[in-house]
Amino acid sequence: MLDRFISFIHQNHLFTKKDRLLVAVSGGVDSVVLCHLCKRAGYDFGIAHCNFQLREEDSARDEKFVQALAGERGVPFHLVQFETKQYAEEKKQSTQEAARELRYKWFEKIRAEEGYDFILTAHHADDNIETVLMNFFRGTGITGLTGIKPINGKIRRPLLFAKRAELESYLKNNQLQFVQDETNLHDDYTRNYFRNTVLPQISNVYPEVQQNLLNNIERFKDVEALYRNEIERHQKKLLQKKGSDFLIPVLLLQKTPAYQTVLLEMVKSFGFKASQLPELIGLLESQPGKYMLSSTHRVLKDRKHLVISALNEIPSAAVIIEEEGRYLFAGGTLCVRATSQEDISRNENIASINASLVEYPLILRPWRTGDYFYPLGMQKKKKVSRFLIDKKLSLAEKERIWVVEMNKKIIWVVGHRIDDRFKITDNTTAVLRLELL
Repeated sequence: MLDRFISFIHQNHLFTKKDRLLVAVSGGVDSVVLCHLCKRAGYDFGIAHCNFQLREEDSARDEKFVQALAGERGVPFHLVQFETKQYAEEKKQSTQEAARELRYKWFEKIRAEEGYDFILTAHHADDNIETVLMNFFRGTGITGLTGIKPINGKIRRPLLFAKRAELESYLKNNQLQFVQDETNLHDDYTRNYFRNTVLPQISNVYPEVQQNLLNNIERFKDVEALYRNEIERHQKKLLQKKGSDFLIPVLLLQKTPAYQTVLLEMVKSFGFKASQLPELIGLLESQPGKYMLSSTHRVLKDRKHLVISALNEIPSAAVIIEEEGRYLFAGGTLCVRATSQEDISRNENIASINASLVEYPLILRPWRTGDYFYPLGMQKKKKVSRFLIDKKLSLAEKERIWVVEMNKKIIWVVGHRIDDRFKITDNTTAVLRLELL
């Protein structure tokens, strides 16, 4: 067992003898064996124990046992007591979720404060098998079938090579003491149900089920690597960045093999879930302007593209301009100042207005349906919507268009064209400069 333990650590590059390790110990078989192996292998480690105060006397018993274990091993001991039920109620979480969140936050806190390099947990091969089965039934996709990773940030799991029966045998052979968490014998929790009921029943039909699943996990890791490479290849071709938006060409996507899976993988990073895939697919054939939301982003169907935009990038509130100065808004910063005719620029982000015609306040706002103005050089009014169509702007780009308005007259379609009625003439004596920064 010791040789396999050291070999697994080296093969997976988990840590070295130079590293200081924080071992999470509950007092059960797995974590007791992990401590014993770490000691025998000569690693520098300390022990961390969480008392979740969920099992009254048993929780206190476990705490004392682990503290004594640290003393026997001659290593530092770190203890925390959580009000787990209260925390779960406040966060509206299950007790399991609350306990997991509490312990990993605390482990990282101790690691950082006490100068440990990594956190070790005692997850083993049986945990991996149970996780893969649960992920399969949850529908987590190919990634879920690769099981528990030996490395997850600062967390290391050096016992994934060993089955629980092997750990129990090691514990017995080395006459190691442990404490039993009685809740592990009950089917109240999902994992325990798979451990105590589902797997034993499957084993009656397929006696080699555990080893077969462990072999499959290794195969799935290779499959996932190939899968990720192919997804990345398609993403480079399909996901185009334009400003703060991301565009996906609809026709090109639909010609892509397994395009539904490719689409899902591309939008996952924008907060969209697998359950939204049917709606996403429907969006491909919908009319321009249809959209759907995640918690952070929106996917909008444009004429030829799906346009992905961050929700905080979509314009909203108007800004009142009562004097010269700088004004922040969703589209950037608008600088308003007096200038001279010599300072007139042809830059589209700068509007030079006849100041004698301007009356404050001005309103800086997103354009609206029904807005119209007299584009510079024209004596005839034109709807802003038609002006933007003629400019061949996408739906997402149109959404980000702002206008400067005065007395219900549009002075400037920001970044595009001023109103002809406010242009500079030979008789102009004062100029107001509006600049989009």
